[in-house]
Parts: sequence; structure tokens; C-alpha cells
Amino acid sequence: MGLDDALIFTRVVECHSFTSAATTLGMQKSTVSRRIVQLEERLGVRLLNRTTRKLRLTEVGQAYYERCRQIMQEFAEAEQAIMQLQSEPTGLLRVSSPIEFGQLFLGGVVGEFMCRYPAIQVEVDLTTRVIDPVEEGVDVVIHRGRPQDSSLVARPMMASPRQLFASPDYLREYGTPQSPQELVQHRCIHTVMDSSRKWRFVEPDANIAITPVLTVNNITFAREAAIAGAGIINVPAFIAEPQVEEGKLCRVLEHCTLPSSELYALYPSRRFQSMKVKAFIDFVIARLEQRVNLGLDEELLALIN
Repeated sequence: MGLDDALIFTRVVECHSFTSAATTLGMQKSTVSRRIVQLEERLGVRLLNRTTRKLRLTEVGQAYYERCRQIMQEFAEAEQAIMQLQSEPTGLLRVSSPIEFGQLFLGGVVGEFMCRYPAIQVEVDLTTRVIDPVEEGVDVVIHRGRPQDSSLVARPMMASPRQLFASPDYLREYGTPQSPQELVQHRCIHTVMDSSRKWRFVEPDANIAITPVLTVNNITFAREAAIAGAGIINVPAFIAEPQVEEGKLCRVLEHCTLPSSELYALYPSRRFQSMKVKAFIDFVIARLEQRVNLGLDEELLALIN
């Protein structure tokens, strides 16, 4: 009874709702509400302050929730440890990914992964939002750039050096910049993934504030606009090299070094990593390395921006 009530209480807190908690637990809302009342009566304390619109933990409720969450996590870890004894991954895997990466690469990889492990079911959310895997119950979040949340495990998946490019027609009309500082006088194409509107240079050390003539949330679109002569782009080098070879684009400020673009797999920090999570991340990384080594999909690395 105590463990069951602790589970119900923890789910109510994490769902912020009796109704949502009841749905995830497969119970009636009235049953969930009654069990919380009985728990409070048994403990002799008030755990939740309820209004018609929201729930709020009391001070003692917060302390109780922290202990219950730790117990539930240890219970989940025990189950994961047993699951790792299985011969192959099973169960439901929830994945979040940037939209373009999912469309151009991840769909095929997920299909291959499911063929290899037929006992796996996968839910994929393609989004531009920043996802908290703990808060939203996602097993793996594919994330551009190093994450800020140090409580998560961040496994590097790949990195690509960046470079500036422009079309020959643009450079003939506007000239070729000789230093990062000269970019403030040029027409720059900005991708909204970089909200700072600053282009960072490692060598020489500089942060250049640009005033973009074009802003777009799709890096392939930005590349095509640059080919048409709209301005200078800052992209992973791999996306534009084929166009350089064709004479459609030219490298700009080749002597300068820009930061690499990185892609990470994020998942909650646990002592026992789920076999399905490990198998999936290993599989994706292997496919990424295979694609890059074979020189396929020139648009792939452009997704790491």
C-alpha cells in the first residue's frame, strides 16, 4: 500500500494533474484523488494544496516527493538492470530530434534499427523546441550544440568544421572580405538556430555582430540563397564543398577558424542505462560515421547548426 501510494503521489506531482496522472496509471480520477487523501490522513500531513486550476506542493510535500522520486528511480534502475540481461532491446523508445535531421537522416535509420530489433516500438517527435528529457519523458533527445543542463548525459555523436561561403557573383559585386571585422559591411545570411546574430571566430578570436539581409530556419535554403548571390553564409563546411567544386560557391576567409558544429545525444543520468537507449545511440552514431566516411548525403552535416 505504501509503495503504491508513493507511486500515485509521484505521478500526480509530475503530471501536475489528477486527471493526467489517472490516465497514465490506468485508474479513475476519483480513485487517484481518494488515494492521495488517504495517504495524507495516514501520514498526518498535507502534501498538496489544491485549487480548481493547479496543484502546489507544501513544504513537507516537497520533501516527501524528493524521497519518493528517489525510490521510484531506484526501482526503475533495478528493472533496467534486469532488462540488460536480455538478449536484445525491447519496449517503447521515445526519441526527439530536430526536424531536418529527422526528415533527411533519422527516418531511414529508425527503420533499420526496428528491423534489427523487432521487439522495439519507437515514438519520434520532430520539433524545433528545446526538450527536457526528464520533464517530458523522452528517452533520447538529439540536440544541436553542447547542452547547458549538466544533470544530463551528453554523448557526442558527430562534429563538423564550419566555413563561410559566397557565390562568385556576390564576391565580384561586393568584394571579398579580408578579415572577420569586414563582415559588418557585407550582406550576411543568418539561420535562426543561432539566436545571437553573432558569428564566432576561434582564430582570430572575434565575435562579429552581423545585420542579416536574410534570416531563415532552414540551412539548405540558406545555401541555395547564397548560390543565387544573396550573401555570405556560415555553415558546416561539408554542405557547401560540392558547390565549391562545381564553381557555384567560393570559400570566404579561408585563413580563419570557426567553431565546429556538434550533435549530441542527451538522456537522463542513470547508473543503469537502458539497453534500448544504448543500442539506439550506438546504431545512429555508426550510421552517421558510415555516411560521412562514404561521402554521402551532402546535406546531412548541414543539419548540425
